[in-house]
Amino acid sequence: MSAAAAKVQAATEGQLPERTPKRAALASWIGSALEYYDFAVYGTAAALVLNTLFFPEDTSPGIAVLLAMGTVGVAYIVRPFGALVMGPLADRLGRRFVLMLTLFLMGGATFAIGFLPTYEDVGFLAPALLVLCRIIQGLSASGEQASAISVSLEHSDDNRRALTSSWTLHGTQAGTLLATGIFIPLTTFLTDEQLYSWGWRIPFWISAIVVVVAWLIRRHLEEPPSFEARRRETVALTPLTQTLRFHWRAVLRVTVCALINTINIYITVWAISFATNGHGLDRSTMLWVPVLANLLALVAIPFAGQLADRIGRKKVFIFGALGSAVFVYPYLYFIAQGNMVALFICGVLMSGAMYSAANAIWPSFYAEQFPTRVRATGLALGTQLGFALSGGLVPVVATLLAGDQQTNWFPPAVFATVVCVIVALTAMTAKETYAATLDEIDDMHTTDKERAALAGQR
Repeated sequence: MSAAAAKVQAATEGQLPERTPKRAALASWIGSALEYYDFAVYGTAAALVLNTLFFPEDTSPGIAVLLAMGTVGVAYIVRPFGALVMGPLADRLGRRFVLMLTLFLMGGATFAIGFLPTYEDVGFLAPALLVLCRIIQGLSASGEQASAISVSLEHSDDNRRALTSSWTLHGTQAGTLLATGIFIPLTTFLTDEQLYSWGWRIPFWISAIVVVVAWLIRRHLEEPPSFEARRRETVALTPLTQTLRFHWRAVLRVTVCALINTINIYITVWAISFATNGHGLDRSTMLWVPVLANLLALVAIPFAGQLADRIGRKKVFIFGALGSAVFVYPYLYFIAQGNMVALFICGVLMSGAMYSAANAIWPSFYAEQFPTRVRATGLALGTQLGFALSGGLVPVVATLLAGDQQTNWFPPAVFATVVCVIVALTAMTAKETYAATLDEIDDMHTTDKERAALAGQR
């Protein structure tokens, strides 16, 4: 019997698909790599060149940087609206459906940015088109990560869920590494004229290659068996209604914890702008900080995932949040002092080790706060609200706190510390789930009142 015929027979007999943790992890990894390649390419370009290319020449440097950081935030601000659509779609039509949809939305928008005219060509139409592409990116990202995490978590063996789902965030670091690394030769070997005329477009065009590779991997991915079992049940509530009525506390908790993304914004976007525009440090040299941090993260993330499967999600996540709060001070201080060796050491440790500990764990930590039938919806809403607040406001707030000349390091450091402490305190309120099966997690998070509502009872 052929493989296709076997699948048809299994579906006819009501059998559930088998778990395929390696394929699910790979499919999640490549999609996350694309998503964060796209986001990091834009963030790096915004810090280096977009403030000059897409806004009037007579705009003051401080205002131009602020506007460029604002366009970075646009994609984050629209992500919660996308979560309202993409999350429920993943819980009703399937994780795979949303993964394929978001793949082409994200890749298409990024590829299009590489063809946009600049302000010199078409005036204010240029930033308007730029914002439109960022909106499409944001809507796509809102469903991509929640669906990818749900797929990898639900396909995983119960004693390896943190490790398996951590590959989703491993992909984000790989994508960020690729994006930042591509700009290093461009800023090193191209003249300013070449960089500003056509060189900045190359990283956006490269996204097309990642899209093709991701499509080839994802087209053979099946839905997780635990999700298929829940999807076949008849319930009286939609995923969105169920999430907002019975799991709003978990959504709120995940929203606050997702503010740990502030550290990621600092290292990949704002600190580069702070160093180059405020303190005159070399652009290509500063790009090596996130590159080296992400190289360390590629090792730290699976290690943290394995550790969380042994000692629990909360301990590792909280350690990463508080560790990030400690290292942000010396990192920004040494940028202000122009001490390249010290800022490299502190930046790499802050992002590659401390932030990566929390970053590796949040996929399993957040996702296991919801039952299977609403996992993608709750995860999408919580994370995207948190990412909207951090990604949308942090670059602007940090820029304002650094002053008009972008030289004051201490207020942005205090701001980051306050965020990290709030994140750690909020994480302490969550239930620990590392020793439970997915069925036990479903029971843990489903009350008798919710069960009655799902059955259509009063």
